[in-house]
Amino acid sequence: MTEPEPTAGEDDRERELRRAAEALLLVTEDPITVELLAQLLEVSAERIEALCVELAAEYDATDRGFQLVKVAGGWRYQTHPDLAPYVERYVLDGQSGRLSNAALETLAIVAYKQPMSRAQIAAIRGVNVDGVMRTLVQRGYVDEVGRDHGPGQAVLYGTTPTFLEKLGLNSLDELPALGEFVPGADVYEALEHGLRPDPLDADTTAPVDDDGDGERAPDAADDESE
Repeated sequence: MTEPEPTAGEDDRERELRRAAEALLLVTEDPITVELLAQLLEVSAERIEALCVELAAEYDATDRGFQLVKVAGGWRYQTHPDLAPYVERYVLDGQSGRLSNAALETLAIVAYKQPMSRAQIAAIRGVNVDGVMRTLVQRGYVDEVGRDHGPGQAVLYGTTPTFLEKLGLNSLDELPALGEFVPGADVYEALEHGLRPDPLDADTTAPVDDDGDGERAPDAADDESE
């Protein structure tokens, strides 16, 4: 049994819904949730989710320079990844706002082990992290998420939606597994082998105690008078 053809009025409403969704997605600065879009457009959240999926597939099929992606719990437009070199020329020209290696290491620790206190992060890194944490908080990548129940009730930190947005992730579950960055057994074996002393390099020229009195035989340097 075939479904009935949509009427002209239904086509107009669908077209208006798509255009309105595109307009809202275009003006929002942060990823916009399905629930908010549904409220603004007065349709169900399920319909909005399906519409966003349809739009995303349409943009991909027509090879646009932008994408509609689900990130940080909402939907937003972003430039296509393979056009990053062109975008970087515009965004990074004359700017030096990149995070230091210390900040990136600290951010990675927070991302994978959150919530964490500054003392816990410092214990892992082996250095004071107060300055780095201030930078990450100012950039909006981490924020206070609670208090430790132990003595002192230390402030606990976690990542923010801005962190997910910058990495293009919808949730922390999409972070790559740490096991992907751990060297395999063959690497460990090669490193261990490289650190072992070579028996052929051992000092075989040391004087030998031939008389059994526990003292080594004198060498030429010992015979020199003062």
